[in-house]
Amino acid sequence: MAASGRGLGRAWGASRCPAWRHAHWEAGGRPRPEYDAVVIGAGHNGLVAAAYLQRLGVNTAVFERRHVIGGAAVTEEIIPGFKFSRASYLLSLLRPQIYTDLELKVAPWELSFPSTTRCSQLPSPGYVLLHHVMGGLEGIQGAWGYVQGGMGALSEAIARSAIAHGASIFTEKTVARVQVNGEGHVRGVVLQDGLEVRSRVVLSSASPQITFLKLTPQEWLPEGFAERIAQLDTQSPVTKINVAVDRLPNFLAAPNTPTGQPLPHHQCSIHLNCEDTLLLHQAFEDATDGLPSHRPMIELCIPSSLDPTLAPPGCHVVSLFTQYTPYTLAGGKVWDEQEKNAYADKVLDCIEAYAPGFKGSVVGRDILTPPDLERIFGLPGGNIFHCAMTLDQLYFARPVPLHSSYRCPLQGLYLCGSGAHPAEHLYVTLGPHSRWSWTCPNREENRRLLALCEEANDHTGKPHVTRTEWPPDDQGSWALASENWMLPTTT
Repeated sequence: MAASGRGLGRAWGASRCPAWRHAHWEAGGRPRPEYDAVVIGAGHNGLVAAAYLQRLGVNTAVFERRHVIGGAAVTEEIIPGFKFSRASYLLSLLRPQIYTDLELKVAPWELSFPSTTRCSQLPSPGYVLLHHVMGGLEGIQGAWGYVQGGMGALSEAIARSAIAHGASIFTEKTVARVQVNGEGHVRGVVLQDGLEVRSRVVLSSASPQITFLKLTPQEWLPEGFAERIAQLDTQSPVTKINVAVDRLPNFLAAPNTPTGQPLPHHQCSIHLNCEDTLLLHQAFEDATDGLPSHRPMIELCIPSSLDPTLAPPGCHVVSLFTQYTPYTLAGGKVWDEQEKNAYADKVLDCIEAYAPGFKGSVVGRDILTPPDLERIFGLPGGNIFHCAMTLDQLYFARPVPLHSSYRCPLQGLYLCGSGAHPAEHLYVTLGPHSRWSWTCPNREENRRLLALCEEANDHTGKPHVTRTEWPPDDQGSWALASENWMLPTTT
């Protein structure tokens, strides 16, 4: 959900048939039997990992369960003519160096800077608030902005970069399990259709829960490890509602002009039902009792106020980030269509009080409760972080102690998603050790992976890899990429 830097803009030229589709067709929809590396999941984290690996000359394949790439950073036309950033919807933490390193094609455009002050999620660690203001856009600290074409345009730009250097990306290819040899080393994956794909390393951008509890053979995990993963706190209070409207919302506090053109406040992040902390606290208390908030906190964004390509002329797409909604409802109720629509109606009633006529402008809506976010996007508990950003699940303890910095109990298996430190958001940056260094938590593994890269050089005849000096022991080691391709780590 985030990125920083100057000169950021829209992902260039999202064609009717994106590059990743061409790659899928060129491969005939069927992967080769062996690659150097396999990436599980084509979310933005997995795509960045694949792009960097492929530039090293490491032959990489990405397998995505859904029909579309991007993970939570995706653009989908859920309602005909209306294109939504269905889950992630704002950009702020993506490092400018990624644009340079991956040669992402961008063109300048006028970015909005949504409100940098956000209502705290009660109760919530201060680190979460810090995490939301540590990025920036166009040199403005803490600013957030939209991506023209929706968040999926950025994911497609990263995918095009990976494919341009030879990576293979496959959609509707679900990984069923990770394969392990008799020595406890990863040797590839098995797809849901039974196809075996061999590889020397596997990077999983799926959550720790999916990676270790569903995909990894349990007999190869240390005693108690699976139990610790299963006990991770994944609670999330968020329901995302995507709304298509036939006219611009008209707020009592700042009425529309006669022309109906977007005003500055339409291009920002608008927070409702959070005039004071008492309202927020009561909304939270409702959820702790297993009830959706009676007066939910609402963050309202209208990206089409800046990007008219997202909706038909005169119409708009509205993103509603709402809290608090429990994953499990009280009284044995479940999040069926009746409960989902009742909550959505309540949210729209609240907006109506601020912008009369809003309910009458709605032509369609997409309601994503925590169970929906889990089912569709693989977010445990609906949590965009994969697990909570609490002190016992951060830094060296993320996802669990002794297995941080992308380390996994199995040799050759790495996490590269939000469940690895530093977690969440569109947060990617390259390690300072060299422009194209692929490094991991220990010297032996570093040398093995470097040898793999050099072997790829021998096959292609191209100098993809630059040898670097190993970090001194007393300075720790450089971590393998995931969300952030940086991080000197202590071992």
